[in-house]
Amino acid sequence: MDSKCRFELAYTPSPPERGYTNHILWVDLGQQSLRVEEVPPAVREKFVGGRGYCLKYVFDATNAGTRYDSPENLLVLAGGPFCGETAWPGSGKFIAGAISPLTGTFCDSNVGGHFFPLVKLSGFDALCISGKAPSSLMLLIDGDAGRVALLDAPREDLSFTEAEKWFEAWKGGGEIRNVAMLTTGKAASTTLFGCLNSIYYDVKRCRCRAKQAGRGGMGTVMRAKGLWGIVVRNNASKGLANRPADATRLRAAGNRLRAVIHEVDPKAMRMYAQGTTSLIEMMNASDILPVRNYQYGRSEEAEKVSGDVFEKRFFQQGMPDGCFPGCNLACTKGCDRHVLTTGPLKGREVAVDGPEYETAAAVTNLGIFDPSFMMDYSWYCDEYGLDTISTGVLMAFLIEAYERGFLTAEDTGGLELRWGGIEAASSLLHRIAEGKDSFAAHSGRGVRHMKGWIAQRCSARTRRPREQIVAELSRFGMECKGLEFSLYVTKESLAQQGGYGFALKGAQHDEAWLIALDQIRNEMPTFDLKARALKWFPLFRTWFNMAGLCKLPWIDVRHPEAKNTPEPAKNLPTVEYYLDLVRATLGQEKSLEDLLTDSERVYTLHKLFNLRQGCGTREHDRIPLRAMAPVYLEEFLSRKAHYERLLREIAGDAAADLSDEEKLRLLQEHRLAQYEKLCDAVYEEKGYDRNGVPLRSTLVRLGLDDPAYLAILEKYEQEGRAEPADATAPPVRRLAN
Repeated sequence: MDSKCRFELAYTPSPPERGYTNHILWVDLGQQSLRVEEVPPAVREKFVGGRGYCLKYVFDATNAGTRYDSPENLLVLAGGPFCGETAWPGSGKFIAGAISPLTGTFCDSNVGGHFFPLVKLSGFDALCISGKAPSSLMLLIDGDAGRVALLDAPREDLSFTEAEKWFEAWKGGGEIRNVAMLTTGKAASTTLFGCLNSIYYDVKRCRCRAKQAGRGGMGTVMRAKGLWGIVVRNNASKGLANRPADATRLRAAGNRLRAVIHEVDPKAMRMYAQGTTSLIEMMNASDILPVRNYQYGRSEEAEKVSGDVFEKRFFQQGMPDGCFPGCNLACTKGCDRHVLTTGPLKGREVAVDGPEYETAAAVTNLGIFDPSFMMDYSWYCDEYGLDTISTGVLMAFLIEAYERGFLTAEDTGGLELRWGGIEAASSLLHRIAEGKDSFAAHSGRGVRHMKGWIAQRCSARTRRPREQIVAELSRFGMECKGLEFSLYVTKESLAQQGGYGFALKGAQHDEAWLIALDQIRNEMPTFDLKARALKWFPLFRTWFNMAGLCKLPWIDVRHPEAKNTPEPAKNLPTVEYYLDLVRATLGQEKSLEDLLTDSERVYTLHKLFNLRQGCGTREHDRIPLRAMAPVYLEEFLSRKAHYERLLREIAGDAAADLSDEEKLRLLQEHRLAQYEKLCDAVYEEKGYDRNGVPLRSTLVRLGLDDPAYLAILEKYEQEGRAEPADATAPPVRRLAN
């Protein structure tokens, strides 16, 4: 596994101090050069780390014409000040960000494992990767030797089943547990939704494992740059490696949070035993589990794939499964011995990590309730380097388009796509990964692209106008801003509809996962509460992505005392622990409002980024009809009594005299109107105009009044697509309590 060195750089690693190394590694693949730079204090103060660093550096390096495969597109990998803190649960997280091949604007993906904590121990708060290599290269970061090198890449993609062999070769004189890598698979070259695999060695299971940065095609960006992967090794101690200002205070807060997890999780989500598959039963019981391309929210067959099934049949009992030391939530479940039941490697025994809820729900969305196929699907997607969410949502869209006559067997190359068809679904998955035939190659460009491709062929066949067909496909083509929806049925949750529509990267739940709080717990029953939540929750969740932390110990493990607070959904007793983490690490007595302001600055920069790329206004926040209401009559009839109760509230007794078709149209019109009303309320709450463009006063308040940022706003003002506002104007009216 020796590789020729193209360029190397000797450096002196800067150990973290109060959460930061204050250095960035810059990699230019086109010039095959490396350099280390200090992070300016103003950048650290304004953008914090993680998602903030990704946004700042990608914005500065690119322009409105930059595409995902442009040499200047920057792929940034960044932890945060608390990434790698073993005294705290869920601290292995980092962010991968770049201009996305799916959306055409900035997108970031959150991933765990050991990779970035080792990068940080090696002296870097971020890696900034530009250019395009003339031949495939790999990056080696040797924190032990103080050496960074660009090497010729191996000829083959990394196979998980052989990962230990590679790790053994790269461990140098240290331990295999202190090597990690970031790579992808062959589908990153054939699709726009290639993922990144963050691979590490699990000493308890004695095998390599992987976590995925799935969303937005970050693996596709890395492969387009000619970067095969990144290997890091560092044998320094991980204990309190961030050198906090007050280690005693930090340990005490971390122990309190672990005590809450230990008390609450076994009685609530049971993630220690079932991982996020524990969500399947909960979502199904509340009509939220996606079935047949989000047409339905539950199925009697869901019991076949419940968290109990995975716990008893696949997951190893009693195995501590945290993706980084110090986390007792330990939700990273897996199966060490699974025999593949489908696909080209059928009969082969493999180790599977997961599936996570999103991966399992991607399969129920195909109408398939076979746990073995879910394991197959999870493993193959990871092996190919495919985002399980985008892949599954795309496949469900194609099946529905086939079922409704928009696609034919001639279009699909003879493949008959039907709900519940495991053989056809398996064939489609592998064809998309290979990308060798026309249908598969086009499918690999995602739902947004396929709406146009299908409409073009359907129009030629039926003589119907192409625009009319695109409009109908858009009613059930589950994407927003080009990113496929994550996997929750949102028809009955206005808050989560907004959570998807306003999400700046596209329809992804990590920005505002409100559906359980809204629909299951009913903790935001009024319109105003939903609108206010759509400001507060995205900001606090953004903070986690800046900090280098997992959100689950906060959002999915509710402190027993939260019920005694005015807003239980915010879980403020646990938030106090996070404030102790901040204060103990940084040595600064920051308040919750300080964290929210830091988040709002980063969040607003992302909004400006979208505006610069031409996709930041109200029209881009609209979501498919199916996210709001039934599209076709059979969906309406599946919950007819429920919808008729709602219609009586909307139209009174007059609704009883309507036909089912008229009732469906009335419901659709009402839901569309409610969403537009929500846009108005949330934009006002965020300090935007009615077109979704930030007011000038908002930028000034957040310190985003740099000329480059104001120029974006001025462009929209001059074009009449923004409402001008004086920088000294009073704050916008806040929603009433």
